Amino acid sequence: MMTRLERYLFRNLLVATLYSTAGLTVTIWLTQSLRLIEIVVEAGAPLRLFLWLLLLTVPTFLGIVLPIALVGAVLFTYNRLTMDSELVVMRAAGVGPFRLARPALVLAAGVMGIVFLLNVWLTPAAHRELVRLEYAVKNDYSQLFLREGVFNDVGEKLSVYLRSRDQDGNLHGVLIHDARVAGKPVTIMGENAVMVPGEAGARFVVFNGNRQEMDQIKGRLSELYFERYAIDIKLRTDTRGDRWPDARERSMAELLDPPADLAQYDRIVRQMRAELHHRLSSPLFSLAFVLVALASLLSGEFNRRGQASRVTLAILAVVVLQAASLGLTSLSTRMGNFIPLMYLLPLLVLLPAGWVLAGGRRLPRRPAAAAAG
Repeated sequence: MMTRLERYLFRNLLVATLYSTAGLTVTIWLTQSLRLIEIVVEAGAPLRLFLWLLLLTVPTFLGIVLPIALVGAVLFTYNRLTMDSELVVMRAAGVGPFRLARPALVLAAGVMGIVFLLNVWLTPAAHRELVRLEYAVKNDYSQLFLREGVFNDVGEKLSVYLRSRDQDGNLHGVLIHDARVAGKPVTIMGENAVMVPGEAGARFVVFNGNRQEMDQIKGRLSELYFERYAIDIKLRTDTRGDRWPDARERSMAELLDPPADLAQYDRIVRQMRAELHHRLSSPLFSLAFVLVALASLLSGEFNRRGQASRVTLAILAVVVLQAASLGLTSLSTRMGNFIPLMYLLPLLVLLPAGWVLAGGRRLPRRPAAAAAG
């Protein structure tokens, strides 16, 4: 059970953490939305799909945002309480560094649990669904947004030009250039065209036109006049089945027991192993970051004018630790010898930070006589 004083500190820390998390989330959302808007608009997808894609991005970065937001909340809250002399009064009343740090440590334990749940369940599921929808939007051209009066690249070596489009979605003055077959480019021209969905993807149905195919090897041009002609515009080289799922998309079961068909791909197996240990070790940094911040602010003498140098030192330490964590994850995909360091690094930080926090000196009390004088 926390005392009333500790509940007061915990409440301030929790509110500051929520505000920090919201601010960082909105900032990252803005950067992600630009990329998603481009994908969705080019494919003519509805607004609800864009909003769903935007929502799916949250778990993919929340595991990194939460520990950073918590550190920011700890630095802001304890520094503000110091400047308001609240911590000075608490220390003078006999409250030690560990009692002052206890609310932050409890909150750090909660954040560590949330990050662990995100890593093992929600983040890979959200990342997998996000990638699936992005590929679906890019490859489903049944609602393709084609601009009038310009050549629209709808895939590698496939361009579509249309003069105009009416309210019913019919296309007028269509020219399609298809160079997907090497050495045999095809040009199709038609008075009108419509786009219809199919099992293999979207396709153009062109009316009253001609098809010209140039055999570049034989130097021969073939021409065909038609009343109705269909061409499939489904991308052949950018399909879901042609790629390996990224390690971040894999479930914990797949990372713990990789599929047998991956045994021959050493690089993919190493990436999956590094991702597994990253998911298990990264929650430890939530506690390590907070202990670094607490050791910087609660050890030694308090200064009522603020602790700018200590706050700066804590921020630099957190940045170095975060960079080291990302670096170790990257190195672990190449050399498995770095995997133990992914767990050892936060543990090595916890010990000295806890020692510094335990050695924090209490503020000297003023003698009653001196105070009266």
